[in-house]
Amino acid sequence: MAENTVKSVISWNVNGIRAVEKKGFVSWLAGCDADVVCIQETKASPGQLSENLLSPAGSDGRPYLSYWASAKKPGYSGTAIYTRVKPDKTTVSELSEFDDEGRILAAYFGNLVVISAYFPNSQDAGARLPYKLAFCDAIKKFCDNLVAENHNIVLCGDYNIAHKPIDLARPKSNEGNPGYLPEERDWMEKFLNAGYCDTFRHFCSEPEQYTWWSYRFHAREKNIGWRIDYQCVNNSFTDNVKSSEILKDITGSDHCPVKIVLK
Repeated sequence: MAENTVKSVISWNVNGIRAVEKKGFVSWLAGCDADVVCIQETKASPGQLSENLLSPAGSDGRPYLSYWASAKKPGYSGTAIYTRVKPDKTTVSELSEFDDEGRILAAYFGNLVVISAYFPNSQDAGARLPYKLAFCDAIKKFCDNLVAENHNIVLCGDYNIAHKPIDLARPKSNEGNPGYLPEERDWMEKFLNAGYCDTFRHFCSEPEQYTWWSYRFHAREKNIGWRIDYQCVNNSFTDNVKSSEILKDITGSDHCPVKIVLK
């Protein structure tokens, strides 16, 4: 079955696929050796992209296939999936309020479904918090339905949520800020309690492990960051995850990639 050929999955918010192309993205992709790479915040549609981005070569010479869910608004949001394993199919959420912003793209490999999701930012003073929470509820339902149909899921993406105080450098001073609002953290807790596993925390309980750093104040070199990028799986699939790690040395975006390896 196709899922047996998916051994590694990387997820990365690139903060603009065309911008990161100029910073060596294509050569990084060729050398990363992942079977599936989920991308968030592409900020582009396929018609705007070079052939190198649409059909890049892997290290073994086989091209990655690419699939895109783009926002209607130019230069905004968007998700993509690169894969060396041809999926049985790809789908979006079928909910226009989220598909119009290209926020969900799923690739099916037998019983395994790999999802690239770009969760909304709740914005200053929670200006977009209702939209964010509606998205959170929709993605949970999307995953619940797949699991009910005997699929295993890997929900990759920029969740734009730091779950617990350990997941950001300065929790006290960020308590009223987007990404660390009580409603967002409560949803993350509810999601995990509903039968899902935060794979990174399954393997690592250490502090100061972040995936996003502000471009300001030399935050990255000082490691003043947030862990807001995740690869969650349904609990019954957790034993199939061999490792989960943050690739903090990969630059080119204000986020770094995260990676899981499957048995």
